[in-house]
Amino acid sequence: MKKLIQKAISPGSHDQLSSLGILILRLFTGGCMLFAHGWGKLTKFGELSGKFADPIGLGSAPSLALAVFAEVFCAIAIMLGLFTRAAAIPLLITMLVAAFVVHDADPFQKKEFALLYAAPFLMLILTGAGSFSVDAKLKR
Repeated sequence: MKKLIQKAISPGSHDQLSSLGILILRLFTGGCMLFAHGWGKLTKFGELSGKFADPIGLGSAPSLALAVFAEVFCAIAIMLGLFTRAAAIPLLITMLVAAFVVHDADPFQKKEFALLYAAPFLMLILTGAGSFSVDAKLKR
C-alpha cells in the first residue's frame, strides 16, 4: 500500500491519475447514458417517434432522432474516447434542453438529474479524453 501511495504522489503520476479518473468518468457517464436512456429510445424508436417531446420545435421524430444520436452514438464515442470533445457537445446540449426547456416549469429536483449529466459532459469538453483513449492514440 505504501508503494502504491508513493507511486501515486510521485512526479509525473498526476497525468496518469487524471487520465484514469477521466477514463472512469467517461465509461460510467457514457455507459449510463447509453444503457439507461439511449438504448430504450433506439429500440422503441417507431413507438416513440409520434409522441416524443418536441422541445425546440423540430417535430417529434426529428427531436427523438437527435436524442438517440446523442444518447447512443455520442455516448459510445465518449466511452471509447473517440472525438470526445465533439461527442460531448450534443450530449451537453441534450441535457441542457432537458433541464431548461423540457423541465422548465418543474421544480429544481426535476432539473437536477439532467444537470448532473451535463456537468461531466462539460468537463470532457474542457479536458478531452485523457491518455487512455482512442483520441490519445490518434494524436500520437
